[in-house]
Amino acid sequence: MNVIESIIERAKADKQRIVLPEGTEKRTLQAADQLIRDGVAGIILLGNPQEIVQLSQEMALKNIERAILIDPKSHDKKNSYIDLLVALRKKKGMTPEQAALLVEDPLYLACLMIKNGDADGEIAGARNTTGDVLRPALQIIRTSPGVKVVSGAFIMFTQTPQYGENGTLLFADCAVMPNPTAEELASIAVASAQTMKSLVGVEPRVAMLSFSTKGSAEHEMIDKVRDATRMAKEINPSLLIDGELQADAALVPAVGASKAPGSMIAGKANVLVFPTLESGNIGYKLVQRLGNAEAVGPVLQGMAAPVNDLSRGCSVDDIYKMVAITANQAIGLKQNR
Repeated sequence: MNVIESIIERAKADKQRIVLPEGTEKRTLQAADQLIRDGVAGIILLGNPQEIVQLSQEMALKNIERAILIDPKSHDKKNSYIDLLVALRKKKGMTPEQAALLVEDPLYLACLMIKNGDADGEIAGARNTTGDVLRPALQIIRTSPGVKVVSGAFIMFTQTPQYGENGTLLFADCAVMPNPTAEELASIAVASAQTMKSLVGVEPRVAMLSFSTKGSAEHEMIDKVRDATRMAKEINPSLLIDGELQADAALVPAVGASKAPGSMIAGKANVLVFPTLESGNIGYKLVQRLGNAEAVGPVLQGMAAPVNDLSRGCSVDDIYKMVAITANQAIGLKQNR
């Protein structure tokens, strides 16, 4: 059984309620139909119920009737969500009138449902921008305790089983933070370790990447990685983490033993934390394209509850996998509480 199959099976075994705000988007509907058929998650679709039913009939989808359909403009809990949003955003000047409009936005409604305990996670982005998906999530769900930033990780399924976890690695941050501070980079490292554990199901071994290994060069960018490594250990003393390490020292046992003798991570890393978004984004795309690796993500990490953003060019299969991943994140967060 490969990693994705394991993720799907774990989701089936502990079914989570995943809300899909883009309930009238055709790829989303197709994925929802398959997820319900396979028993991967409890699916909540937001949108006009009549439109959802009509579309599902036109597309010959047989399982949508087993989803929970919620009309953002008219449902039993609308007033309680208005009150919740006002309470959460009162210090920012939120009025009941403003909240009454926002709760009709499916992206806000989805986050309020999660905050209120009526859903366990959210997937959106097939027709909305990343900014639109993240804005209500950051305002309502917010980050996990002790986590300073939201970041984006890719699970990389490579064709090189000698590296990572039988060829599976996690790369971060590849999607959100352009130039994290040392404190933010430490937060990304801790969140990435949790993502690796909850999704791949293995003990994370985190390498903090740089162009230097253990003092082979000196620069303020290297200092940031060293400081971040120390801070990450302070946040989670049990975390298996080391840095600064060059990529080859992190991945190749012989190079790791030569450049960082005695390190528990060098040559054995399965989580690679890049010093900037620039390097992370370039790195994952090079491995994906030149190494023919499958890149699954971005998986947003650091949120108090899982919210994941899709590419607007996503496939039905992408949505299916991301729902299973979101369910696993929800399971992992609950186990850690």
